[in-house]
Amino acid sequence: MIEVRDLHKRYGDLHAVRGLSFSLGEGEVLGFLGPNGAGKSTTMKMIVGFLAPSAGQISIFGHDVVTDPLAAQRLIGYLPEGAPSYEDMSVIGFLRFIAGVRGFKGEEAARRVDAALTRMNLDAVIHQRIETLSKGFKRRVGLAQAILHDPRVLILDEPTDGLDPNQKHQVRELIRGLAKDKIVIISTHILEEVNAVCQRAVIIADGQIVADGTPAELEARSPMHRAVHLHLQEADQAIPMIQALPGVQAVQQDANTGRITVLAIPGAQPLSAVASLVHQQGWTVDDLHAETGRLEDVFRMVTEEVA
Repeated sequence: MIEVRDLHKRYGDLHAVRGLSFSLGEGEVLGFLGPNGAGKSTTMKMIVGFLAPSAGQISIFGHDVVTDPLAAQRLIGYLPEGAPSYEDMSVIGFLRFIAGVRGFKGEEAARRVDAALTRMNLDAVIHQRIETLSKGFKRRVGLAQAILHDPRVLILDEPTDGLDPNQKHQVRELIRGLAKDKIVIISTHILEEVNAVCQRAVIIADGQIVADGTPAELEARSPMHRAVHLHLQEADQAIPMIQALPGVQAVQQDANTGRITVLAIPGAQPLSAVASLVHQQGWTVDDLHAETGRLEDVFRMVTEEVA
């Protein structure tokens, strides 16, 4: 497990991380979210032992990162933001170098390099210099070095930042495959990453945790949770009748598209009542659906409260 307890980091007068506490078990994928400057990368660097905390404790499967750093770091694979590497090295040369740094030699080193190349689908570029690779392939190389020693914990800092949609999809598929037998922490400000690969999300702002839960639990805090959207020809007639239905908090209409949005009273589910009314009145409906909520609404709400 990973245990983070009352973690603090100060840079002079700047209190970058303020009392963070959370724990993770095997098989969990955590999205660590926050606006730029919230303390995400600083926290990741403390967990991997790159930065010393000003106060607090970090334990990786029972090993304290401060007092027993090598034992903790042997269990961690780390992909820093931007996937830095030695750009003038070939892919295979870089991974062989990483294997040596990790203490592997001979056949064991070769086996681990080959396994990382295969798992990250890098066989086609093994002899290319890293500087010639696309961003997507550079991320794959970064992931390959992070998993070369088969760590129990994988920490990825902005793994898809700057990638095009196809490259993002490829990297996320790779992360899903890796997450089956590891603890994975993904630090990101890209909200779509959470629904794509994470089972749980922690949102921080100003160095503090402001929300913690599954994506579904966080979406349930959105004003759009269980909102009903519909588009029909008889909107003028429908709006006052929908407003009178049980469970309806408010009805809004988009001035440009005419689409109606029915906001739910917290805890209510107005979809069935709206659908029944539409059927009873025989209205012509182009679209009728409910949504689970919007993570971006919750993100903005909880981070602006701290700002």
